[in-house]
Amino acid sequence: MTTFPEHNLPQTSTVSFGIKTSQTGVTYDAILAAWREADLIPVFEHAWLWDHMVPLRGDVRTEALEAWTLLPALAAQTSRLKLGVMVTDNRLRLPTLLAKMAATVDIISGGRLVFGIGVGACVPRNVDPAVVAIARREFDAYGVRLVPAPEAIEALDEALTITRRLWTESDPFDFPGRHYRLRGAIGEPKPVQRPGPPILVGAAGERLSLRVVARHADIWNCPTRSLEEFSQKSAALDAHCRELGRDPGEIVRSMQFIVHGADPGSSRDEVMAFIQAGVRHVVLAGVGVSPAWLAAEIAEPIATALG
Repeated sequence: MTTFPEHNLPQTSTVSFGIKTSQTGVTYDAILAAWREADLIPVFEHAWLWDHMVPLRGDVRTEALEAWTLLPALAAQTSRLKLGVMVTDNRLRLPTLLAKMAATVDIISGGRLVFGIGVGACVPRNVDPAVVAIARREFDAYGVRLVPAPEAIEALDEALTITRRLWTESDPFDFPGRHYRLRGAIGEPKPVQRPGPPILVGAAGERLSLRVVARHADIWNCPTRSLEEFSQKSAALDAHCRELGRDPGEIVRSMQFIVHGADPGSSRDEVMAFIQAGVRHVVLAGVGVSPAWLAAEIAEPIATALG
């Protein structure tokens, strides 16, 4: 049976709501205004950024603010919201550097960071060439090697092990991994939250990726849009947890929803259907709508219906 480190577990019995703002073609002032507005709305408990260096579609010259330097600026100008990146691309930053950055953001925010991360862009088997072209658009521009999915998944597993150790261990340690090799690794100062910020992992692959979720995550963000797929993947995660000796109920299910202003009723129905299927961490990515609108039209009516 695997022995797990202590996790900073959120409550699984209630549903939380948050917002997500993309940085593509959006100014710093506009993002800051949205986060400050959400910080004043009680129904929202968390806020998220997106992690890409260039726009995935459209004009590559469109501005896109970098997430992990933007996040502490927003943390310093909000007071209540949990905050994070949904999700950090593990391929873009060394885990040692990212763990240090995360600890710093947790300190700046007074212990409000949720550490969101995923495998990142990679090359799965039988993937649509158009999907690979989108990944290459970003990775080629920034000199990042695009690797097969199993390699990227193994690297994420190692990265999360390193991250947890940097957050919790007081003495320097060596790490002789396949993807990362460290000598005398140390992480100081530690995060405010102990044993570290909650870890949210975004993943969909049932055989490999969800096993990483079972091993490391406090929150699982599922990228599917289908109720049937969500239920299937959630069951696969449960199975991995049982194989590893972990209670599946420890891992909160999270989902992101793209919300347009034209039909709030359909958006409410979609969110409620996933809540009924087990989602407890709801992230609303509004398109052309404000946090106040998302609260009034989506989050607050659902929260009221849930009692």
